[in-house]
Amino acid sequence: METTDTSRAAGPVRVRPRGAAAALAALCVTVTTSYGVLFYAFPVLALPITADTGWPLVATTAAFSLAQVVGALVGVPVGRWLDRYGPRTVMTLGAAVAAPALAGIALAPDLWSFAAAWLVAGATMAALFYPPAFAALTRWYGPDRVRALTALTLVAGLASTIFAPLTAALDGWLGWRGAYLVLAAVMLVVAVPLHALALRPPWTPAADAPPHDDAREPGTVRSVVLSPAFLALTGALTLGAFGVYAVPVNMVPLLDERGVAAGAAAWVLGVTGIGQVLGRLLYAPLDRHTGAATRLAAVLAVCALTTALLAAVPGPVSVLLAVSMLAGVGRGVFTLLHATAVSDRWGTARYGTLNGILHAPLSLVSAVAPAAGAFLAGLLGGYPALFALLAATAVAGVVLAPLSRPSRG
Repeated sequence: METTDTSRAAGPVRVRPRGAAAALAALCVTVTTSYGVLFYAFPVLALPITADTGWPLVATTAAFSLAQVVGALVGVPVGRWLDRYGPRTVMTLGAAVAAPALAGIALAPDLWSFAAAWLVAGATMAALFYPPAFAALTRWYGPDRVRALTALTLVAGLASTIFAPLTAALDGWLGWRGAYLVLAAVMLVVAVPLHALALRPPWTPAADAPPHDDAREPGTVRSVVLSPAFLALTGALTLGAFGVYAVPVNMVPLLDERGVAAGAAAWVLGVTGIGQVLGRLLYAPLDRHTGAATRLAAVLAVCALTTALLAAVPGPVSVLLAVSMLAGVGRGVFTLLHATAVSDRWGTARYGTLNGILHAPLSLVSAVAPAAGAFLAGLLGGYPALFALLAATAVAGVVLAPLSRPSRG
């Protein structure tokens, strides 16, 4: 019989270290800034870059996608560093390198220089996006980690809301090059000092750390990574992530193919953001009342169901709005599900390393899913068929979910 997370059911209650609240507040600001500057600014500036330089849109987008691939690969050694030394140095260094990388993007004289600067920026994503912040908060907050992770994702979920219009305004005022220079300065002025000054709670290397709130030792990293449970967890989350990241980008083309007006389609897509907020608020009670494998299966089932409904339901718009909001709920919960998947099963001691390994294929999927979705839609004869396929991949994840429960024998 499955139980809920035993890290809350057994072992001593650990008081979070001094400075943890300040670190959480700082990470809410810096992670929001990092996503806004390194991720959400590019979709706004992609067309102005093409119009100004004449570089093919597909080439500039490929450079941006490759940056995310680099971030996924670099995330594995960053996770090991986090377990040993903590987040302060690596996150401060990541922000310090991101600023000149963004300046390099702004000043690139040709496409090759532009791509090279993006690859450097991609490496810094591994030190600035959710995974290192998740690792830090998971260790510092222990049994209260869900509350801290929820706060972080609620705030950072506003990154697009803040930075997309800000970037558009900067482009109109200074052009795309000037916009990236300003964003580089924002990264330097905001993220570097906050990481250096606020990420100071004590950190014990994972190899020397006591179990803390964990009711079990996670074993060696190698034994966990090669275990059937970890492989099943990675497979289930990766299959789910393909739909989670492909659906939003391909939703407007789906609606356009069905004759939904552009304004209405924008609203249908927009309400997913409301759903994400609701999903993150619902995660804490879901976490308290379900076991890790059951929670994984339930969330992936919601993702599969809403994607299948989008594939099957042509309208009216009111129904599409409701389905889209439910899809957003699934997407919002999915972020926290990934954040807690390792600690729920193997504790917090080696969270940075294990989560870095787990996150790598998810990052790769997030990088390729939007383009892959468009390609598959053409191959399958339309976007409804694509959404049916995405629903099927989520169902495959549901099938794997029960196998992600570690053996206690």
